[in-house]
Amino acid sequence: MATTTAAQRREQARIEYDAFLKSCPTNQLLDRISDKWVSLVVSALAPGPLRYSDLGRKIAGVSPKMLTQTLRTLERDGLLTRTVTPSVPVRVDYELTALGQNLALLLTAVKTWAETHFDEVHRSRERYDAETPAG
Repeated sequence: MATTTAAQRREQARIEYDAFLKSCPTNQLLDRISDKWVSLVVSALAPGPLRYSDLGRKIAGVSPKMLTQTLRTLERDGLLTRTVTPSVPVRVDYELTALGQNLALLLTAVKTWAETHFDEVHRSRERYDAETPAG
């Protein structure tokens, strides 16, 4: 078994968590949390727990399949919890974990930025499209 120096171990750890490398797990995590549906679900849950049906109504355009996949992924990643209450019909509530709340601070800020600056971006797009030849 080969031994490694402390410097080699530090270098390996640095390489392992370099999000600019496609193979890095942090690159994959950034891909996950930059997903539109993840951002909207996390932002929707930031104020507090919601039922599945409430999330579906709050997030316009999300299909039941996509909402379910997104919620399962977030639960697997430890960003939210799912609580099933036996009733007729069954009640399912989703709530952010502490880790999810931490992420919500960032994603909600990005959502707010998009809502605040969309007009500026739209004007820039129009200006660019008018000045740039097609093709």
